[in-house]
Amino acid sequence: MKAAFLLLAAVASVSAHSTWQDMWVGSEDKATTCARTVKDNNPITSLTSADMFCGRGPAASSGICEVAAGSSLTVEMHAQPGDRKCANAAIGGNHYGPVLIYMAKVSDAKTATSGSFFKVAEDGYTGTTASWGTEILNANCGKRAFTVPKSLASGDYLVRAEAIALHAGAGQPQPYVTCFQVKVTGGGSATPSGVSFPGGYKLSDALFTKAIYDSSFKYVSPGPAVWTG
Repeated sequence: MKAAFLLLAAVASVSAHSTWQDMWVGSEDKATTCARTVKDNNPITSLTSADMFCGRGPAASSGICEVAAGSSLTVEMHAQPGDRKCANAAIGGNHYGPVLIYMAKVSDAKTATSGSFFKVAEDGYTGTTASWGTEILNANCGKRAFTVPKSLASGDYLVRAEAIALHAGAGQPQPYVTCFQVKVTGGGSATPSGVSFPGGYKLSDALFTKAIYDSSFKYVSPGPAVWTG
């Protein structure tokens, strides 16, 4: 089993990259309207890189997607820019890992360069290949829906979508990150604190210290717990 996983990891390391591209507000497809579109579909190479904030060289965007507190947003990932075909894996090549969604309240979503990110959704791993967040993403045509907490204060936010591929081995996480610019309306008064990126993860975090193909691997959620409001 270990040898098989090692072989898969070696093949996967060169066979599939991806990028978060699109957002839905409820059932309305906003496509890339409010995305800070990243420059390519390669992973971030270091947890201390400035790319951990909103991805690799994201383009400035003037678009903001408006969403009512308590309603749903959906972020969408695919392997190639502009390719939203469900027949193609959102993130293939056995790039197993968690999918995490963060939000950060900011004064202006179009210009913010920092934020305190609290986690609003996570798909990790519960013991089977199909339970990896990335495999759940593939099964759902690259889409991950979540509810904007009803108690969240109104205002501008960055939604930070992330998948962390762990196939390359211990100490070699490969995050894929994109930020989306949103305005929350009709909210409450909650202003949860969170973590900064870079800084929210360390290579010494439990998730990154053991290879996923090691028989003793156990999933430990990276970063803060999910905040539900």
